[in-house]
Amino acid sequence: MLTRLGRSYVRRALTGERDIALERRELSLEGHFEGVEELGIYLHVPFCERICPYCPYNKEVYRPEVAPRYTKAVKTEVDLYAELIGDRPVTSFYIGGGTPTTMLHSGLSEILDHLHRRFDVRCEIHLESHPNHLTPPNLDTISSMGIDHLSIGVESLQDRHLELLKRPYSAEGVRAAVGRAVARGFKCVNTDLMFAFPGQTYEEVEEAGRALVEMGVDQVAAYPLFLFPYTRMGREAKDGKQREASVFKRRRMFRILEGVFESAGFERSSVWAFTRTGVPKYCSVTVPLYVGLGASGGTYLKDVFYLNTFHVAEYIRSLEQGNLPIALSLPLSEKMQMAGWLYWRIYETRFSKEDFKTRFKKEFDTVYGRYVKLLARLGFLRDDGSRVVLSDRGAFWLHALEDLFSINYIGSLWGDLKQDPWPQRVAL
Repeated sequence: MLTRLGRSYVRRALTGERDIALERRELSLEGHFEGVEELGIYLHVPFCERICPYCPYNKEVYRPEVAPRYTKAVKTEVDLYAELIGDRPVTSFYIGGGTPTTMLHSGLSEILDHLHRRFDVRCEIHLESHPNHLTPPNLDTISSMGIDHLSIGVESLQDRHLELLKRPYSAEGVRAAVGRAVARGFKCVNTDLMFAFPGQTYEEVEEAGRALVEMGVDQVAAYPLFLFPYTRMGREAKDGKQREASVFKRRRMFRILEGVFESAGFERSSVWAFTRTGVPKYCSVTVPLYVGLGASGGTYLKDVFYLNTFHVAEYIRSLEQGNLPIALSLPLSEKMQMAGWLYWRIYETRFSKEDFKTRFKKEFDTVYGRYVKLLARLGFLRDDGSRVVLSDRGAFWLHALEDLFSINYIGSLWGDLKQDPWPQRVAL
């Protein structure tokens, strides 16, 4: 009850909206690209070899016979966007999932080649991967595709926690996979590390962090186990079979990791991520405006946000008929756009007020100055007049506040879209 009221209050204060809902509506995109000077591309590969019980992301079990049809559908979607995007440069490109490396030999290279032909790509590519896929031949293929930034879903380096997560490898096996990737000389090798498992000790958290440093990875994205209601572990939590760690325990564990990485020469590069000094960070789409390709791909333009259908079969069918597979959209008022901008800048833990002025033609302090002053007094951030930087304390607790929205957003919106490929309306 208190969480719902708090979410409602903050939403009204920052967006001016009492209720926010995405709806199925006719959407003409031509006008929405006006004034867009550059953009990012997100490509979703919705396939996994097995479904992990904690994962909230859109995916289904990989089937070799579906991959060629999915490849063709994505290429058609690229063609439909090519006319809208024109010669605007693509300055950020991220491939996520699911598990993108399931399609390493069944269409991913074909999609990338086509995308390079149709878009003006002026950036490096960031790719998510699975430890079991990082064999020497597969690493050869990944390098040949022009991937410079690689992320590995390690999740844990202790066998008992890997068993809880149903990850199909051992701690020894994942260490070997990470070692092979690091030896390949990618510009950045990121590893995802989860913590706050049931029964996990503080010593195990520190041990995992130190092990990754010793392996020579360039970046670690460390985040707690969240139990989303529509996942298997989320349903078990509802039945009392699983229990999420308290926010205070998560904070203590994360402070241990902060100490490990900062003492090893890493710098904080986002709320959950730490990157070695001097290394370009691995990250998702880095520009404020982007187009999402693939089933469940989300697109954020200046005045609209929309999502593709989550269902792979419906995504393919829509594009075979020559239609963009947009399921739901949300018009964005200027105040909502500014709130969205601030949300992601908080996630990145630092931002320039001049960037806000460039985007919205307004002074940042006029819009958000009173909030920044309060947070500075609380020790959550530093404001030097032109730049705002969150403290470690502020990064954790402000993102904990953001989680009130993001987890509700994922639980409500993604949960509904997993059930219904073309819902009429989803309220957040």
